[in-house]
Amino acid sequence: MEEILRLFSEPFRTRLAGIIGHRWTSLQEIRVRISRPIELIFDSGNEWTKGLSPLKEDGMYILNQISQFSLYRLEDELREGFITIEGGHRIGLSGKVNTVNGSVKAIKDISSFNIRIAKEKQGTAEAIIPFLFEGDYLNTLIIGPPQTGKTTMLRDIVRLVSSGWGQVTGRKTAVIDERSEIGGSVNGIPQHNLGPRTDIMDACPKAEGMMMMIRSMSPEILLVDEIGSTQDVQALMEAMHAGVKVICSIHGEHLHELKKRPSLLPLFESRAFQRYLVLERKSAPGALKCMLNESGERVVRKLRCNQDEVDRSGSTALRHHVGRL
Repeated sequence: MEEILRLFSEPFRTRLAGIIGHRWTSLQEIRVRISRPIELIFDSGNEWTKGLSPLKEDGMYILNQISQFSLYRLEDELREGFITIEGGHRIGLSGKVNTVNGSVKAIKDISSFNIRIAKEKQGTAEAIIPFLFEGDYLNTLIIGPPQTGKTTMLRDIVRLVSSGWGQVTGRKTAVIDERSEIGGSVNGIPQHNLGPRTDIMDACPKAEGMMMMIRSMSPEILLVDEIGSTQDVQALMEAMHAGVKVICSIHGEHLHELKKRPSLLPLFESRAFQRYLVLERKSAPGALKCMLNESGERVVRKLRCNQDEVDRSGSTALRHHVGRL
């Protein structure tokens, strides 16, 4: 985790390395707040660091390390409120906001950093991948609140689709990685294992990237993280109409809540997705709450959900994996 520790000046770097020790695999976030103790969030809960309360100059050190001493080059990211660094780790920012004509231009006087640790957990999607395939891959939407492991799940699906699994051969796979979180790319080359047949468009706006990939790389499967805008929806519809299968994720608690969002209406009216994976907050990322078909009915037994779905499968293949995906 050198790419994380390098963000901190001494003695923070040494102290944090000692406190975290061998627990990097269970670390979810490092929350840095100026003049307050650093908070470490693990799978098992949160811890406060005693005697490690960064001052304003320590915050500036972190910001300079993130930006490589050039805030200008991060102007767009500062407007969005987060920056992705090498390894796919996302750093959220908060502080005083600069506005121009009522719109956010940038965040300045940054007072808080939320360093979210990107984790490559292979095997997360192995239990659910057979349910996303019926002769061909099914258009699938992964739903979950923040920190439920949507990107972790999507990344492992990419690996399996590209590599092949069971009797299913690998497919030409395209990833649009706007925030550099799926592949954790460095200079355009993914650092995570995305399989042998994956092409990636890194740091590219989703809607534009989807169209570019379809025109240039002729993918069979297109995967994208955190859709939501009208432009995203239009691009997804275009991809599906072009015969490309789509697997993507979105922020949300429940399917019925997403159906109320105007920007997503075309997807639901056309029944664009044949599978919905609803994730929930557990100690480990990627915990599956329920799997639904295009009608909002449960696909697999023994999965809880808030709607009155009817089981469509007698398969028990997923029962023993619930809560451990």
